[in-house]
Amino acid sequence: MKAPPVPQKDGPRVNRDIRAREVQLIDAEGQNRGVVDSLEALQSAEEAGLDLVEIVPTANPPVCKILDYGKFRFLEQKKSAEARKKQKIVEIKEIKLRPGIDEHDYDTKMKAVRRFFEEGDKVKVTLRFRGREMAHQDLGFRLLERVKNETVTIAKVEAEPSMEGRQMVMVLAPK
Repeated sequence: MKAPPVPQKDGPRVNRDIRAREVQLIDAEGQNRGVVDSLEALQSAEEAGLDLVEIVPTANPPVCKILDYGKFRFLEQKKSAEARKKQKIVEIKEIKLRPGIDEHDYDTKMKAVRRFFEEGDKVKVTLRFRGREMAHQDLGFRLLERVKNETVTIAKVEAEPSMEGRQMVMVLAPK
């Protein structure tokens, strides 16, 4: 019978969880105290009424800092929430065209494409062929070339026009 595995805590090790014999100590004022015995560092932290937190566990010896662990965790959570807020998820928007599209309809679709690029999204241009239109794939290819030429200043081609069954597909990404 094996003992159940010890659950791993996420975040840095604190106080008695620090296993190294010696640590590089940074005190509460931010001064580097050099390499100190870990028990001595823990004692200094307890005297200051703060915690000993392992900041860089991969260093040799590990870097530990004397600070308020609750405040430290709060600031870390705040930083990660801010980073998540600033993160932009790139979506792929789809524009559907037909080979015989009218000029005004084409302009309306292109206006939408430009708006998608301004928002930072990728655009998948799908050109659908019906019935006998399959015999005139060159018309569809020319239409996608026109889209590519009109968006050359604001976008780059991520996937060249290719046939997928009864439709021709091209993917554009903002520059």
